[in-house]
Amino acid sequence: MFVDSVDIFVSSGKGGAGAVSFRREKFIIQGGPDGGDGGDGGDIYFEVDLNNDTLSKFRGKKHYNAKNGFPGEGKNKSGKRGQDLVIKIPLGTQILDFDTNEILYDFNTPIKKLFLKGGKGGLGNARFKNSINQKPTYAQKGIEGQKLHIRLELKVIADIGLVGFPNVGKSTLLSVISNAKPEIADYEFTTLIPNLGVVNIDEISSFVVADIPGIINGASVGKGLGIEFLKHIERTKIFLFMLDSNKNLLRQFLDLSKEIKNFNKSLADRAFGIAITKFDTINKDDFNANFNELLKYFNISSIREIYESSDNSSPIFILPISSVTNSNIDKLKFMLHNYLQNK
Repeated sequence: MFVDSVDIFVSSGKGGAGAVSFRREKFIIQGGPDGGDGGDGGDIYFEVDLNNDTLSKFRGKKHYNAKNGFPGEGKNKSGKRGQDLVIKIPLGTQILDFDTNEILYDFNTPIKKLFLKGGKGGLGNARFKNSINQKPTYAQKGIEGQKLHIRLELKVIADIGLVGFPNVGKSTLLSVISNAKPEIADYEFTTLIPNLGVVNIDEISSFVVADIPGIINGASVGKGLGIEFLKHIERTKIFLFMLDSNKNLLRQFLDLSKEIKNFNKSLADRAFGIAITKFDTINKDDFNANFNELLKYFNISSIREIYESSDNSSPIFILPISSVTNSNIDKLKFMLHNYLQNK
């Protein structure tokens, strides 16, 4: 099961108490203090696991605790340090404070991060001996560990994000150009989870494409799948708007753009290309008028050009494709790759 948001409680270990102890040896009438220090509490770490792509394992468990430090002992023996807890998460996970919604850390690279430090162990009574107090009878308690209620949110990381209404052909394209095997069927919301695919250009070059579940009008305010999956487009470098060639192209683009901008205004400046899908099924006369309206909106005169705009207000390309006949599929792959290489 794909899970992309959970809340959990994490706490580092408490420090162990220092010991109050005095030497008790034969022929030594008054031994001095020899109470050892308590061990520090265990730390909480988060580590990216590249073999995991969901937060589902957190659904059955709410509390994650590092071990407490052990108390000190006599003969100046320090207590053992508490065991650390390493929590493994998928790449792209954000940690947010549950109460304030503040982003505490964003794991967009594969690293291991110290998150909560364990409590310090208390000092034993041997530490408090001085010229005035030769027999201290007190020691420090260990310091409590840190506790936090957090939310984990997973956002897909990809080079290209496929954006389009349901049944426009996003999953089909992903299955054709990459190693992904998404579910494909002729009904709305076939794709219920973001799917990732690696597109191989040659033996050393590749890029990652994310198929974002179908957007509908009103998605940015929670309709359909709503913002549950819209958030996954935030981490993609380029949007590939996929427009159905048998429907009004400009209206599709404007509606999709509106939902994205309503969700996050900063995404309006993201670079984008346009793929016109199902090109093998068009009625030429109807399509030409439809297509010319789209070109006119972007002030583009010819489909043969590749367009670039410094303010990303125009597409980097507009390309008719057919995933069924493989028309322009290789060209699409190389155009996306070339743009990523030169970006």
